[in-house]
Amino acid sequence: MIVIFASRFDKSASSLVERWKAYDASLLTCDDLSVAGWRHYLNSEESEFAVISGQIVEAADIDAILIRWPGVFAQELTQIAAHDRDYVANEMMAFLVSWFSSLTCPVINKPTPVNLTGPAWRLEQWTHAATQLGIPVKPARRHVARNVADKELAAEPATATVTVVGDRCFGDVEPLLLEQARQLARVAGVTLLRVGFSGPEVGSLLAGVDLIPDLTDEVTDAVLDLLINREATAA
Repeated sequence: MIVIFASRFDKSASSLVERWKAYDASLLTCDDLSVAGWRHYLNSEESEFAVISGQIVEAADIDAILIRWPGVFAQELTQIAAHDRDYVANEMMAFLVSWFSSLTCPVINKPTPVNLTGPAWRLEQWTHAATQLGIPVKPARRHVARNVADKELAAEPATATVTVVGDRCFGDVEPLLLEQARQLARVAGVTLLRVGFSGPEVGSLLAGVDLIPDLTDEVTDAVLDLLINREATAA
């Protein structure tokens, strides 16, 4: 079984489940987290169970996980009393970080405590990581003044993108940019990543990073290959 964790409003995730029907793909949403049947133990060999698409399944029967949503958000928990949603969302988030991290099957991407799809890096952190790899960047500056709201930084507009899937890269750019994107994914410890550049030529600036990239047909096939071959570990 391949499990895709996504928002229940994500139609692309539902389409992916249909596309991977032959691999017993199923959708896991926040709705499932409040259904009785879950069993998760720490440092124990007891059998674990999960609720996927409303059905109780043994965790050992899950072959791979694709995470397509960064966390649990109160506004999605319509089945929970309104005054409890913030608290429940935080508890569900903590549970998922523990559960995803404990699985021995491939997981794309490995969760972190505040982001289920990988590191919750700000633009400055991606910029710093890129500079350490020799990737040209637009200097990131942030100005904070009293009684003035901090402004979100804007990246260089992207006109070319590279999607990294494990060791494979997809994008109509110079080979050096493919390698730079691969190196950035490796530094971030993620398997799936889209890197934007200001152009397709050598010397183009970093123009943003996306941990939940759109999945083209060729990228989707590469992700599936990574999942079913049990090689979806951190780069």
